[in-house]
Amino acid sequence: MEKANQITAHEFIFSAFPYSWRDSVICFVLLFFIYAFIVVGNVVIITVVQLNIHLHTPMYFFISALSFLEIWYTTATIPKMLSCLLCEKNISLNGCLLQMYFFHSTGISEVCLLTAMAFDRYLAICSPLHYPTIMTPKLCAWLTLGCCVCGFVTPLPEIAWISTLPFCGSNHLEHIFCDFLPVLRLACTDTQAILMIQVVDVVHAVEIITAVMLIFMSYVGIVAVILRIRSTEGRRKAFSTCVSHLTVFLLFFGSVALMYLRFSATYSLFWDTAIALAFAVVSPFFNPIIYSLRNKEIKEAIKKHMSQVSIFFS
Repeated sequence: MEKANQITAHEFIFSAFPYSWRDSVICFVLLFFIYAFIVVGNVVIITVVQLNIHLHTPMYFFISALSFLEIWYTTATIPKMLSCLLCEKNISLNGCLLQMYFFHSTGISEVCLLTAMAFDRYLAICSPLHYPTIMTPKLCAWLTLGCCVCGFVTPLPEIAWISTLPFCGSNHLEHIFCDFLPVLRLACTDTQAILMIQVVDVVHAVEIITAVMLIFMSYVGIVAVILRIRSTEGRRKAFSTCVSHLTVFLLFFGSVALMYLRFSATYSLFWDTAIALAFAVVSPFFNPIIYSLRNKEIKEAIKKHMSQVSIFFS
């Protein structure tokens, strides 16, 4: 009997999705349109930045890189969510590990990129004369590459560690996608799993707090410079270049901190799901809106290309 109970699970079943067909269809339609908007919105931003020479600046280079990452960040989880809403709610162990890896690697890359964008805004406002010589296209490319390398290397030890664990007993994953803590709770080795949960908590805390502190210090310097600007119009113009980045930062990091800085605190399945949706779906949904509606240059560029398309078809 004991030997039978130690059969390793080769797949997990997501138990956080609605089981009612009506609720599943409603959620599917809503999530499908959100995902389509995220992909189309970010593709539009990337295309507009590439087609307009006056947008070939470090700030817009980073925005287009963030949009590119955002597409893959959401693609790591949302298509599987859509599949689970209408079809089978299961995922293989290898598929789960891959989903965790790509979700966290693109997510950490975004965290690093948001930090690099804060550094870019700091240089642009605090050292405007030296900014063009410091923030060169080459440096922008290296910073972006460094962010991606950091993002795709950091989760590897955790994923490799989890892949060695035996999973037996219940294979019901109380989440809407594969994530470290819900998966670790299904591990058979209780002592090792508890240790791993603590290690994962510390790793996530260091990543998030380091990024937040670097961004916070950048904005302390930015605010100090802006307050020394005498004209109201000058202060407004200087701060307006940071509003979009600051909004995205608060929206993304707020929900991420609730999920990964809770340590021993536990939430109900409802709140776990709500917080996960906040940083996996809601935050990426608002990013194209923030960077298009809050940005005059991108709005004007989109309008120009839309008018050219309408003239072409008419």
